[in-house]
This record gives sequence, C-alpha cells and structure tokens, in this order.
Amino acid sequence: MAANQGERTRRRLSTGERREQLLSVGARLFSDSPYDDVWIEQVAEIAGVSRGLLYHYFPTKRDFFAAVVERESERMLRMTAAVPGVPVREQLTAGLDAYLEYVRAHAHGYRAFHRADATGDQAVRRVYRQAIAAQERQILEALSADPEFGPAFEARTDVRLAVRGWLAFTTAVCLEWLRDPEPAREQVRDLCARALLGAIAP
Repeated sequence: MAANQGERTRRRLSTGERREQLLSVGARLFSDSPYDDVWIEQVAEIAGVSRGLLYHYFPTKRDFFAAVVERESERMLRMTAAVPGVPVREQLTAGLDAYLEYVRAHAHGYRAFHRADATGDQAVRRVYRQAIAAQERQILEALSADPEFGPAFEARTDVRLAVRGWLAFTTAVCLEWLRDPEPAREQVRDLCARALLGAIAP
C-alpha cells in the first residue's frame, strides 16, 4: 500500500521541468570542474535519467554546456534590464543589487557561465562571447538613452571599451566575493557602481 502511495505522489516531469533539472545539474558540475573533466554520464546519473534521455535533450556535451551558458546569460539580462525613462544613476544601484542577488542565489550557474571562455571548444567560447556582447549592448543602450551620459557618446570613442572593461572588473569582483563573502553586498555593489561611473565620467 505504501509503495502504491509513493508511486502516486511521484510526478512525471514536463519537458520544460526536465530540461531545467538537467541544466541545474550541469551548472553545478561545470561550476566545480573544468569543461573537459565533466562527463555527460555524471549528469544523467545525478539527475536520475538515462544517458539516452539526456542526449534526447542535448545531442552533445557542447550543446549541453552551451545551453547552460545561454540560460545564465538570459537570467542576467532579465535581472539587469534597463527601465526606460529612469536615469542610469538611479538604475545602477537597483540593477547591481539584482545582479549580486543572482550571483549569490545561482553561484554554480554564475561560475559555470564564466568558465565557458576558458574551454578549448571554440563553439562554446563563441556562445559565451555572444552573451557578454549582449550584456555590453544592454548597458550601452541604457547609457546612450540617458540625458546625462547620452550626449557625450557621439564625441567619445572609449565608452564601449570602458563598459567592456567594467564587465570584466565586475566579473572578477563577483567571483572573488563568492570565494570570500566577507564584504557585505552593499559594499560590493557600491564598489562596482563607483567603478562604472568613474570609467564613463567625462
């Protein structure tokens, strides 16, 4: 009787739920180990599915890791999306708070995302670089639409470089913060905010 009740309470995962489960397992493994050290069999075993089912969702390990990277990129872009009409200075604090909350809540995914550029797989590195480029464009579009910063864009050629450098700086700070959480989130947020405003100041 108990066994039958257990069977009834077990719920079959939908396609979307199963895919999300596999990506979560992959994020954890890729976060802790280099790309070449992660085996697709590990993912299937931890997720409790057959290797064949995993390959049904992701034909190769490259496809699987690329999907992990894309998922994390989409999450970051959603969390830090600009609010039209609101000055950049006002958005920066809220945007960084959301970003740092994401970093803490999805530490495995964040680490896995930033491991992608270190892989020897050019296709995976291309996915990662496209994701970073999307973040860069999102920031540049918000700055160019801002009454304070926008007018200076046409006369300056270094803003894109400054934003690109700031993204690298923020990534390094966040990865270190995950290793050593001693600074409060507010301190990390203010550090990153000052760095961006300083980088784009006239």
